[in-house]
Amino acid sequence: MVVMYVLYSILFHFVALSEGQNYSWLTGFYWTLVTMSTLGFGDIVFTSDLGKAFSMVVLFSGVLFLLVMLPFTFIEFFYAPWIKAMNQAKAPKQIDDAIRNHVIITELNPVTDALIKKLIAYKIDYAILEPDLQKAVDLSELDYNVVNLDPTDYDTYSKIGLHRAKMVVAAGADTINTNVTFTVKEYNPDIKVVATAAYTDSKDILELAGADHVVQLGEILGRSLARRTLGGNARVHVIGHIDELVIGEATAQETPLIGKTLKESKLRETTGATVVGIWERGKFKQPLPDSIISDRTVLVLAGSVEQLRNYDELVSIYHVSDKPVIIIGAGRVGRAAAKSLHERHIDYRIIDKDPERILDENKYVLGDAADHSVLIKAGLGEAHTVLITTHSDDINIYLTIYCRQLNPSMQIISRTTYEKNINTMHRAGADFVMTYASMGANSIFNILEGQDVLVLAEGLNIFNHKVNQILDGKSLIESDIRKETGCTVVAIKCKDEGMIVNPEPDRVLRLNQEIILIGSSDGENLFTSVYE
Repeated sequence: MVVMYVLYSILFHFVALSEGQNYSWLTGFYWTLVTMSTLGFGDIVFTSDLGKAFSMVVLFSGVLFLLVMLPFTFIEFFYAPWIKAMNQAKAPKQIDDAIRNHVIITELNPVTDALIKKLIAYKIDYAILEPDLQKAVDLSELDYNVVNLDPTDYDTYSKIGLHRAKMVVAAGADTINTNVTFTVKEYNPDIKVVATAAYTDSKDILELAGADHVVQLGEILGRSLARRTLGGNARVHVIGHIDELVIGEATAQETPLIGKTLKESKLRETTGATVVGIWERGKFKQPLPDSIISDRTVLVLAGSVEQLRNYDELVSIYHVSDKPVIIIGAGRVGRAAAKSLHERHIDYRIIDKDPERILDENKYVLGDAADHSVLIKAGLGEAHTVLITTHSDDINIYLTIYCRQLNPSMQIISRTTYEKNINTMHRAGADFVMTYASMGANSIFNILEGQDVLVLAEGLNIFNHKVNQILDGKSLIESDIRKETGCTVVAIKCKDEGMIVNPEPDRVLRLNQEIILIGSSDGENLFTSVYE
């Protein structure tokens, strides 16, 4: 282009002389630049055909080189490499050598996003592998720790510090997870690999590929939803246990407890079990001595097996119902819930509009749950519980509102995919809401820490903590755990005494003992920040 510019400046003088004009060399360079750049000031004009033809050649050459080729050359060789370098700085190709005991995550989704929040709360490093540079940059701008590497590439794991990592979480599609698991185990057979699986058949394949743990999200969520079903009586329904400590729930509906305060009920004195929480239409409340038990109250009880049996003997004859639980949706979650109910000898009916999912005409009802006649056929008018398990949050909200209007007194348990819809689901009338995110994240975190973390409902957990210097020598009442964090100590693990369920307030904590607490997700995060 420079050669062309100089050549045109020289030819300018010969064309000008042919018309009887004489200009300086600087004027020649000036005219060429003005013409090639299409500015065209018009102060120097050729009048002959030769001059006009020469002007056109210079003009078209300028358009081609200055306005087309030069910008694209600049973008290709200067701007684009600069942008790429900037992006690569935001999404590095390897992690810092100083990072150790980190968790490697192969894909960001609602489950791993919830897991990352727990990792941050417990001050555990993590790295997300994202092969697409732009997606990696986008995640980096959202403050995620992301590395621009392909999780299925063998060489990736030398750059991500696999030999220093604590665990790999394969959280993509089942086929990709198989590839990732096999690649990781080939690189380091000793690393712990947790893989998620959407389909039951994938479990065996992932284990053959080397996965140490396979988390079947549909199965976990379905069983968790079924565990929320209180059944047709006032007996305690066990939703989890940690060694000798058993956590259960019981409805107060149609029992003599209605109208009494917790202090007046004397449940601890008569049964030994402790009320550690109260549910009122999906809202968890701290149990206070003057808390009044209503017909909508669900008591969260903690105690030994014997103590909960004492409670059963007290109230089990009340609120008897043999009506089936209604399950809306016969997908993986719905079928897992049905299997869990069957194991507990609770009758159920499944509604689904897909004829291929109708496996048993005695248990399944073909039709759309939005159809009033279909719900009546399934027994909604008399049912004590409905589980809403479809994969669409919008449909679940719609059905929650519909079922609540048709049967105001029934228990409604719903699933949701996105955490943003939890409050909406509660406002629609759901008593309990559970998500893939919390179920999957807590299951994976359990494996990472090697401890039991039970999810009582969305945002409410049971978790463990080893007594450290901050709590050593203090009694439970002196520690102010409940006042500071809203969490309640429900048991203490001691080497010499075993597990002490429902410890007294004056019980003194000792170093390296393990306390078991119940609290919200926010309370758990606050506890880790205050007492760790």
